[in-house]
Amino acid sequence: MQQASEQVGDHEIPAGAGEPEETDAGPAAARRVLSRLCLASRTVRPVGEMLRFVAAPDGLVVPDLAAKLPGRGAWVGATRSELTLALKKRAFGRAFRGKGRVDPGLIDLVDALLEKDVFSALSFANKAGQLVTGTTKVGEALVGGAAILVHASDAARDGAAKLDALARRVGEAEGKEIAFVNSLSGVQLDLALGRANVVHAALLAHPTSAGFLARVRRLESWRAG
Repeated sequence: MQQASEQVGDHEIPAGAGEPEETDAGPAAARRVLSRLCLASRTVRPVGEMLRFVAAPDGLVVPDLAAKLPGRGAWVGATRSELTLALKKRAFGRAFRGKGRVDPGLIDLVDALLEKDVFSALSFANKAGQLVTGTTKVGEALVGGAAILVHASDAARDGAAKLDALARRVGEAEGKEIAFVNSLSGVQLDLALGRANVVHAALLAHPTSAGFLARVRRLESWRAG
């Protein structure tokens, strides 16, 4: 009888030959491990490319974006398509030994939580004084060392193009890369920053800005995948 297999990188491990566990031993253990088994693809992946899920006391499967919730955790690649595949395979029921109950709105919940995480990080950077808005101030910030240029997804192309060109010139002159973000609407930027009519913004080089960029890239990857 042929055994099922797991894949670690480019290598498959026969089932029964020390294959990876489907769940971690809890949040403390999860933080000590750099890679986990993805329930959807059955491959071992870096945890930075994945999302953790736990089963609540009533068995309901809930997302754990910060990987801090108690209990054993199961991991899935951080894309909508991979979570969809995991649900199709009923992988959570297997991982949680029949106790994983999935709400029909789990995918939408993950999307909403990832989006909320982005807004919280953007608000945090703003409160830390690491963000400016408005074409003039953004241009000055780019020249002065800004690390991230943000445009509302519904911004006029002309204004965005001028700032993009400036960012590229500054980046080339200083030998650095300025990150571009244009996946948030003007309304979303307004709500996150508590300001009206935000079209362009720049974030300075700072840990809070890096935190925002990591979260927005995770959201973009989730929706694109």
